[in-house]
Amino acid sequence: MSNPLDAAVLSRIDRLEIEARQFVDGYLAGKHRSPRQGLAVEFAQHREYAPGDDVKHIDWAVYARTKRYFMKQYEQETNLVAWVVVDASGSMAYASAARSKYELACAAAAAMAYLVLQQADTVGVSLVANGVRAFLRPSGQSNQLREACRVMAAGPFPDGTGIARGVDELAGRTGRRGIVFVFSDLLDDAPEILAALQHLRYQKHEVVLFHTLDAAELDFPFRQTTLFKGLEGMPEVLTDPAGVRDGYLKALHAHIDSIESGCRRLEIDYVRLRTDADLGHDLAAYLQKRHGR
Repeated sequence: MSNPLDAAVLSRIDRLEIEARQFVDGYLAGKHRSPRQGLAVEFAQHREYAPGDDVKHIDWAVYARTKRYFMKQYEQETNLVAWVVVDASGSMAYASAARSKYELACAAAAAMAYLVLQQADTVGVSLVANGVRAFLRPSGQSNQLREACRVMAAGPFPDGTGIARGVDELAGRTGRRGIVFVFSDLLDDAPEILAALQHLRYQKHEVVLFHTLDAAELDFPFRQTTLFKGLEGMPEVLTDPAGVRDGYLKALHAHIDSIESGCRRLEIDYVRLRTDADLGHDLAAYLQKRHGR
């Protein structure tokens, strides 16, 4: 696989930001709220003055009303820890045109990693395919984006199947809570996928699911008798597309609806990406929508 960094995509999102919509854990100064109480940027509450406290944090307006000393407490702002999780199973290699689903997922993942690192936050990477196949610990170092691209270049794995097991395994390894971006074609059982995503939510992570699909999978444009090659151990099937098109699209939309409804229930953002669409436009549209909430 070639370098997933796409200059055209990066130019569309370069001026945008990713901010956590929930409390995150962290230790460095950044843009994101932490559940730890301290004397930092955003006001949270008052507490009574205790000997030894810095008097510059006394709320004199409250003192004027009550004649008692109260200290202003603030929510610490910390760095965000983000994870990009890429489905590297065999089905992600499918491409009806120039770009495969895996290449689309990696380009989107690299763009999000770039954005996270640009705002002085940290990012980690994991490839999943019937388990965790590659793992790069979060870092904000200058070479982290290059390392992330190197890790993604290892996939996809022809023998890899499904993401549910890998995401579930990763949920136990991510450490302190942050935001997890998942990129996958979701060709796995919907209940198992949602159970794995629920594990991430149970760990207090914010989750964004990018559903990466090939244009032919969504539109099923086949007209003549076609040999469909099996992926991830499935057999080849020679069939008349006209005879199976309606049933295929009905099953696909039922699967997507199940995933989307599960994401709403778990308060997970669901974003669909197509291999034939403008990735920069789609990512920018999501980030702007997210910022406007």
